[in-house]
Amino acid sequence: MAANPVHLHVPDLNLPHSTLLPSLLFSRTKTPFHRLSKICKKKTIPEVERRSDSPPSFLHQIPPPLLFLCLSMADAAEPPSTSTSDPNPSASPLSPSSQIHPRREPFEHGLLPIPKLIFPDPTQTLGQLRQKLASQPRVDAAALAEALQISTDHARLVLDTLASVLHSESDPLVKAPPGEIDSVGADSRDLILFLYIQSYKKLLPRTHKDSAAVADVWPSTSAFDGYLSALSPLQLVRSNSRRFMPSQADEEAHQLSYLQKHMGNILSLLAEPVEGEGEGDESLVLTMEGFEHLGFLMQVGEKSSEGVSLGQAAPFFANSDPDMPAVPVPASEVLDWVSQNITSALEAITERISAKENGPSSASDQDVAMADSCNNSGKTSPSSRGTSFIEGISKSSYVKQASDLKGSSVKVLNCHDSVIYILAPLRYATVYGCSDSTIVLGAVGKAVRIEHCERVHVITAAKRVCIANCRECAFFLGVNQRPLMVGDNHKLQVAPYNTFYADLEAHMVEAGIEANINKWDEPLALGVVDPHDSLSHPAGVSDVQAETAARIDPDLFTNFLIPNWFGGESSGMTKDNPFPLPGNYMESRQKNLKSLDEMKQLLRDTPLEDSRKRELSSALHVLFKDWLYASGNVRQLYCLQGD
Repeated sequence: MAANPVHLHVPDLNLPHSTLLPSLLFSRTKTPFHRLSKICKKKTIPEVERRSDSPPSFLHQIPPPLLFLCLSMADAAEPPSTSTSDPNPSASPLSPSSQIHPRREPFEHGLLPIPKLIFPDPTQTLGQLRQKLASQPRVDAAALAEALQISTDHARLVLDTLASVLHSESDPLVKAPPGEIDSVGADSRDLILFLYIQSYKKLLPRTHKDSAAVADVWPSTSAFDGYLSALSPLQLVRSNSRRFMPSQADEEAHQLSYLQKHMGNILSLLAEPVEGEGEGDESLVLTMEGFEHLGFLMQVGEKSSEGVSLGQAAPFFANSDPDMPAVPVPASEVLDWVSQNITSALEAITERISAKENGPSSASDQDVAMADSCNNSGKTSPSSRGTSFIEGISKSSYVKQASDLKGSSVKVLNCHDSVIYILAPLRYATVYGCSDSTIVLGAVGKAVRIEHCERVHVITAAKRVCIANCRECAFFLGVNQRPLMVGDNHKLQVAPYNTFYADLEAHMVEAGIEANINKWDEPLALGVVDPHDSLSHPAGVSDVQAETAARIDPDLFTNFLIPNWFGGESSGMTKDNPFPLPGNYMESRQKNLKSLDEMKQLLRDTPLEDSRKRELSSALHVLFKDWLYASGNVRQLYCLQGD
């Protein structure tokens, strides 16, 4: 009886035999004929020819010398088996030093509280969006606004935010100048993944075991009530100390769990259907290029800059020749490999968390006493993931240069009544839960997020700034994109950038910040409710817009002087504020300088006896000293003297 014919299909690669055949043979560790039978294009082959030891008849069309050479190379490349079983190498998890980690940037800086970006069924909606955008290699703001039925401003915000969290520094969206991001557009696959994770819910804080101890450590709470709750933003933060907020390990486990739950849907949005095969997962395949886009959400190794790419780590693409197109892999096989490696990573994190909770506390995770001193009143702890933590600084002046920081990201957490200088080029910066402080951030090339702060002044040069749930704060900004205002904000003020230090312009060049673009006075307010916070909110408030910020009166605008902490050590050339001041602020500054010069001249020209001059000098010193103590600035003098 004749065997039933089997119809097999493969993409048209339009390559000569000499290029195509080695790619087919070495793309998998299974036998060459098995792989050929999976990817052959519309050849009718008897059922018996599906066996791995039975060559398909179409191979007779290939010149015998070339076929013999390729098969010999395949046999040489495949080591003899020492087991009776044929284990699937793609199921092997990565080594502990090369485990999968989530990329935190999309989850920490890439979530937007725009209701139209959160879909009830993201797989179906984004699948339709992908088909709609299939003809466009890159998606600009106009096409995105039309496809999602959102405003052009929100479409531009999506592209700006995506550019700040993309994994590939070579992507045209990342390299585009601030004014050209809209026209350059985003890769549709990165855009699809960005929109998918808008469904992510942040990890909630854990309840503190000793609330009385926290109340004793933290300063008194704000005098006014919250808009959505009885607690102010900072009171909500203070009810959980830093140690009992979600730790980095907890957040990483939460992000991995999210990826594990949604990975099947995510891969289906990156995969391509195989023509002629049945419906379902088995009809989807992933190309190496599509698989690499998964690097937007996760990475191999502790640091993405030092680790290998996902394509290099995955066994089904690891040995692909860069000069040859890698053969697509079934999406189900990719899902098995990713899921197994996420499970291994979760187990390792669980063991690490358990060991920390059950073992003795180390110096790096002990709570910090709020001592009234200039030195060692808090802690700076570099993490293995390239983030430096500055936390618990109280009633101090604190300075860090680039050489003091390990990594390109900084988190300033739970600092009070202090002046903190971080004079370095950074990629990301977070200021969280601080009060009654002035914080200077050098040049931040990706994004700054300021959250749950009260009575804080933040001075920064940055590409992008997001302000969430803050009260009575002032922001002096040199920012290339519109500042984003989200959440329960109250009594915020903005002003142009007002300081400089010797290396500022060099740091701005390194971070990619343009001094001639400053959108400090164009804040964009989104919703007062964050749909990503896992909290329940009263009905109807999701449509309430966040309070925007008012401009600081030009007559009240002053320059902020950064002390020359390191004398002649710096070789920087910056001598003034690199951001041009608006006309009314420049006029106010010049008027203040003129008034100061006139006062100095008046004092010099006043004809007084020596005894009267001494009395005047003494009176001025007394008044200045009273101001120093009343304002708390006397502490900075002590710190400067100590340094």
